[in-house]
Amino acid sequence: MRRRLLLFLALRGDRGGEPGAPLPRLRPASGRGEARSRLVLGIVFIIVALLALPFPAFADLRLCNRTSYVLDLALGLEDKGSAASRGWFRVEPGQCRIVLQGAIEAEHLYVHARALALYGSSPPPQASHGELCVADGNFVIAGARSCAARKGQRLVGFTAIQPAQGEQGSTANIAEQADYNDEQARLAGIQRLLVAAGYDANPIDGVPGKKTEAALAGFLKDRGLSAEASTQPGFFDALVGAVQQSAVAKFSWCNDTGYIVMAALGIEDGSAVVTRGWYRVEPGKCLKPEISGQPQRLYSFGEAVDKDGRVVTRAGQSLVWGGSTILCTRDVRFELDDQTDCLGKGLASTGFARIEDGGTIVRFQEP
Repeated sequence: MRRRLLLFLALRGDRGGEPGAPLPRLRPASGRGEARSRLVLGIVFIIVALLALPFPAFADLRLCNRTSYVLDLALGLEDKGSAASRGWFRVEPGQCRIVLQGAIEAEHLYVHARALALYGSSPPPQASHGELCVADGNFVIAGARSCAARKGQRLVGFTAIQPAQGEQGSTANIAEQADYNDEQARLAGIQRLLVAAGYDANPIDGVPGKKTEAALAGFLKDRGLSAEASTQPGFFDALVGAVQQSAVAKFSWCNDTGYIVMAALGIEDGSAVVTRGWYRVEPGKCLKPEISGQPQRLYSFGEAVDKDGRVVTRAGQSLVWGGSTILCTRDVRFELDDQTDCLGKGLASTGFARIEDGGTIVRFQEP
């Protein structure tokens, strides 16, 4: 079993200033073929799973996305009571991706699928046959049944699968109730992102039509892209970038408390995360921080402070708004591009919340 899990873990993965400007902050440090098996994601992303029975060694494992959403997938492997998990694997609509190469034995395989945050509210949970650990960024986790003691990790529901065998190896499909084929899924995915970017490509049905053609032509023209761009690799990246750019422009904090809130921002551009602070958000006011470029993801942290700049506490707990993503901050005004070993560099290790929808107003509210 140890050899099998080590093989799985060794496989490489792909992949007081102007408004809106950070302010200095002085504060005490505070803690922070069609026979392929399918996962079916319906309108509400319900996954109809195929329970995985024990199966022998199999060749390359492919996961195929037949939904209208760009998905990040995590894979779980279990054998003789030991479990490991790994992610994320980004798979575009209509695309298949190899997530395991070569022969490997396991009693059970599991998949967890999540749509990109830019689509808005997260879809309802998929059918769960067990929980395994995941993390926000790319991860490989041994002992994936328990992660409470490990920072930045959390348990999520995984669905058991039994891939179908074919000439190209083993395949499992992730599909919607619309039951798109690969070509339809790709077009529906394009329609959905065009709508999110402000172009009228409704209805989202994977069927070509004049509205979709007009919306696509408008997008290509606005972006200075050729007519062939929509069929070339990287087109979904262009669509996602357009939606993210639109969403980031709308991001703001609103303070619904009676206290001043000092906020910090994390900006991920794909290669690194930069943290920046502090931003002063007055009681009853909103503030939109300056954000340049086209970041892939935003992170937010805020803490209420009193008139002396001390963190407000309630029932012995600091009044803060954060999450499980650990990033670096410092007591005074900062901009930091290295998020490793925060404490070792004399910085604070702070839990930020990942912004699930870049266009959402983050509201600081009292419990």
